[in-house]
Amino acid sequence: MDGARGGGENGGTNDLENEGYSFLDGKEIERYRSGISEKSMSISTEPFLRQRRNTTSQIAIVGANLCSIESLDYEIVENELFKQDWRSRKKGQIFQYIALKWALALLIGLGTGLVGFFNNIAVENIAGFKLLLTSDLMYQKKYFKAFTAYATCNIGLATAAAALCAFIAPAAAGSGIPEVKAYLNGIDAHSILAPSTLFVKIFGSILAVSAGFVVGKEGPMVHTGACIASLLGQGGSRKYHLTWSWLRYFKNDKDRRDLITCGAAAGVAAAFRAPVGGVLFALEEAASWWRSALLWRTFFTTAVVAIVLRAFIEYCWTGKCGLFGQGGLIMYDVSAARATYSAPDLLAVLFLGVIGGIFGSLYNYLVDKVLRTYSIINEKGANFKILLVVGICILTTCCSFGLPWISKCIACPTDLDVDCSTESGNFKRFQCQSGYYNDLASLFLNTNDDVIRNLFSTSTKNEFRISTLFIFFAAIYCLGIVTYGIAVPSGLFIPVILAGSCYGRLVGRLFGSISKLDTGLFALLGAASFLGGTMRMTVSLCVILLELTNDLVLLPLVMLVLLVSKTVADSFNKGVYDQIVKMKGMPFMESHAEPYMKNLAAGDVVSGPLVTFSGIEKVGDILHALRTTGHNGFPVINEPPFTEAPELCGLVLRSHLLVLLKGKSFSSDKVDCGREILGKYAALDFGKAGAGKGVKLEDLDIDEEEMEMYVDLHPIVNTSPYTVVETMSLAKAAILFRQLGLRHMCVVPKSPGRPPIVGILTRHDFMPEHVLGLYPHMKPHK
Repeated sequence: MDGARGGGENGGTNDLENEGYSFLDGKEIERYRSGISEKSMSISTEPFLRQRRNTTSQIAIVGANLCSIESLDYEIVENELFKQDWRSRKKGQIFQYIALKWALALLIGLGTGLVGFFNNIAVENIAGFKLLLTSDLMYQKKYFKAFTAYATCNIGLATAAAALCAFIAPAAAGSGIPEVKAYLNGIDAHSILAPSTLFVKIFGSILAVSAGFVVGKEGPMVHTGACIASLLGQGGSRKYHLTWSWLRYFKNDKDRRDLITCGAAAGVAAAFRAPVGGVLFALEEAASWWRSALLWRTFFTTAVVAIVLRAFIEYCWTGKCGLFGQGGLIMYDVSAARATYSAPDLLAVLFLGVIGGIFGSLYNYLVDKVLRTYSIINEKGANFKILLVVGICILTTCCSFGLPWISKCIACPTDLDVDCSTESGNFKRFQCQSGYYNDLASLFLNTNDDVIRNLFSTSTKNEFRISTLFIFFAAIYCLGIVTYGIAVPSGLFIPVILAGSCYGRLVGRLFGSISKLDTGLFALLGAASFLGGTMRMTVSLCVILLELTNDLVLLPLVMLVLLVSKTVADSFNKGVYDQIVKMKGMPFMESHAEPYMKNLAAGDVVSGPLVTFSGIEKVGDILHALRTTGHNGFPVINEPPFTEAPELCGLVLRSHLLVLLKGKSFSSDKVDCGREILGKYAALDFGKAGAGKGVKLEDLDIDEEEMEMYVDLHPIVNTSPYTVVETMSLAKAAILFRQLGLRHMCVVPKSPGRPPIVGILTRHDFMPEHVLGLYPHMKPHK
């Protein structure tokens, strides 16, 4: 639980839609409020009024595992220790802090760039070896041996990836983008960015992509970049003797959030070799809060990634990277095609956009259903996770090796510079004799990057038959849906680009009589339409695709197709990452308030009972509250004789109370001991520790005599918490909560003569499950 209120049951999350609730009429609202007021008046002699409990779930699915979640403290705690530390900081310390931000951004870029390059080399060499072995056996007409070798390699790689996820880091399963997006929204789980998750994300992604699954390594790279940033931003480690004082500046969630935003941008830059696209992705999709200073640092980080990739790719031009080849920063260059378009071309592009929106929304719907089904299987244990992965691997292997047999051999084209008998990547002979190739095998029995190059290839209109494109699209579309959700690191970008470019090329063939655009350019526009229909991003996707393909001439068409596909898809459902965040049960705060919130006040949804402390509190009472509640924040109230009337002093955090109790700064009498505490502690002593390394309740050793002593809480109380009056509309409070990145929002009474605080709002109090549980008459309108 986040605030000092009750209702911490770990119940299941109700599957309620977040939008579209019909309004209550004025009389119903007044009846609810009058009922609350009558209840309040009847117990007005009691200190705190709200007895409602919030029963929204405190657990969520992270990766392929259930774990508890809590909110992050993005708010600056302005207590006396903080103010003393800020006043005493010298210019040199401020310079150290700023310089360290840029230094960590540099390290994040270097680390993410190296990992991205390592992933590419590993996948190309492992998958390349498997495909070469299969091709050699096929040339010798040892078809059964070829299938056995191909299937054995795939199942072995898939099992290894699943075992890593199931036994070491279940949080590494899936894309990781929904988890990173939730973290940057203020939702934390112990294992989201753990070092074990980073390890499994890197090697599990390599193994899964090499196993031939219809998954990409691009989504996991975003999670990898975020994990690297989190590891660097831990503020030092006592275990490894990295406890320099200047590292401790980052022992807070706000600075770590900025670093992880840089890491997410670096992940996209490393995956697509698109530095500007990475910055825009972080801005448009990942981050919930943005400012100009963060824009500079993310841009710097992605620039470092681009330089690292460029340096290592040039090294690979010497042929020392095995099967990695001689790729450049432009992954799928289509600039050779002459892009001139007219009115009929625009009609074809609009048609592509509509198809992309329909297919994309259907894709999201089916992925959501499959994820819900797989979550039931994954809950049964690690062995079931591995069995599911092996089952999908066998299905994928049978499709990719079996479907090419139904395709007829095609004579090698004579108008191209490349000889198709050399297994150049565009052409696979499979069972065909020399001088012929199997176009379906050229799509199925290739690495994902080579398949996209094949589909994006220009001046090759008849390279793939229409029937081949139909079969490949249907297979990739279905396999992409059933593969996402198994216990391996898996990205959605590549399956979506594969399916989109396939039907884009198909539309190009069908519109060939009226359109002058090259089929390779149609493939690019198809990929853009499907990406827009599934992920609902516009600016970042547009720039990523342009950086991928090096074709600025197509910019207007790419923009048009993205806008059309997003508009069409938005009329059916939400983006795939938004759906996954919701399905996983994460209490994500949207940037807008739901319509029904306008008819409720902040005081209408406050939960209770409220747990508060006095400014100078008995140690035993604090320990009892910490043991019997899971609250993270407690209101502190000054009472007579220290003040004339009870008044709200501020808010104190659980973590700060634990540090203070562990230091045993107690007094036998109820007196002000603030000066002694200020002299004993520094602000950094109360900084947030790394994952799992903070002071825990079990670490306290307090005897019976000390339980009767007092502790002065004033030095660690945040004296300026964000407060709203109880009559503020819930919609306005929700927007304020989201924009300020709060964990606690204090609700104070409007009229005098009442207790100084009504309750505390946390993100769980804004969730539909809680609000509609209190007001069940708010029903969805059709």
